[in-house]
Amino acid sequence: MPSMTVRRWVLAATAVAVAVLAVVFVVLGWERADKVASLASALAGVAAVGVALWAAWPMASGGGGLRVLNTGRATVRGDGRANTGFSGRADALPSQVRVEQTGNADAGSGGNANSGVELT
Repeated sequence: MPSMTVRRWVLAATAVAVAVLAVVFVVLGWERADKVASLASALAGVAAVGVALWAAWPMASGGGGLRVLNTGRATVRGDGRANTGFSGRADALPSQVRVEQTGNADAGSGGNANSGVELT
């Protein structure tokens, strides 16, 4: 069984938090649930700002990287493109790009094949 990705963990935790809050609101009744809901909303707002800053930090600092590893085989016939590596604009790349152990890229007559890094 494959391990859960970070995105799935976040989704699962969000679903659990919503379920817990729903139960709390039902148990407390509407009068007290209103106050708890206000507090929960304020805390969620502050948390959302923190998460947004955390998510944007690598982009703003130029950090982060790109890794292409163990790709498969790509074959094109005619005027197409076969790419088992990385292809992208040079001015939009992260600070580090690693391409390792890429598969074969084969192109027929008139085609283009890349198994490494192709900058456009």
